Amino acid sequence: MEYRFKRIDSPVGLLTLAAKGDNLTAILWECEIDGRVKLGEMLEDPTFPILLKTEQQLNEYFAGKRTRFELDLDFNGTDFQKEVWAALLEIPFSETRSYSDIARRIGRPKAVRAVGAANGRNPISIVAPCHRVIGTSGKLTGFAGGLANKELLLRLEGRKF
Repeated sequence: MEYRFKRIDSPVGLLTLAAKGDNLTAILWECEIDGRVKLGEMLEDPTFPILLKTEQQLNEYFAGKRTRFELDLDFNGTDFQKEVWAALLEIPFSETRSYSDIARRIGRPKAVRAVGAANGRNPISIVAPCHRVIGTSGKLTGFAGGLANKELLLRLEGRKF
């Protein structure tokens, strides 16, 4: 089964939504680094149901009308990465966690750097809120969509930096 995709405009730039079957598999940035997220053959399909549902929920999120996504997700990564990405889904709207917090949450308190690397490869940005992970000092740190977009998403959720 091949991946389906559609592109949408958003306050954080052009996003590419990708799905396989009934599951969202990726939200990619306009400035996406080649190879950050590995997907198979993709066919453009702007009417694919899960992509339309994702677009609707993202639009509600950007309009301040949604604080939680209700989408079936399919993360493509290692078991460790999937653990990290599952922990991202537990971060409540408008709250942040540090990389150390995530490492402790998954039971690997010394794996802070590995958590950072996995966070950076999160294929389903925004929905799996890697933008809510910040440095221990409270400073914004790396983000695949760029630090300006990370700040925009956090401000949208009511955080001030």
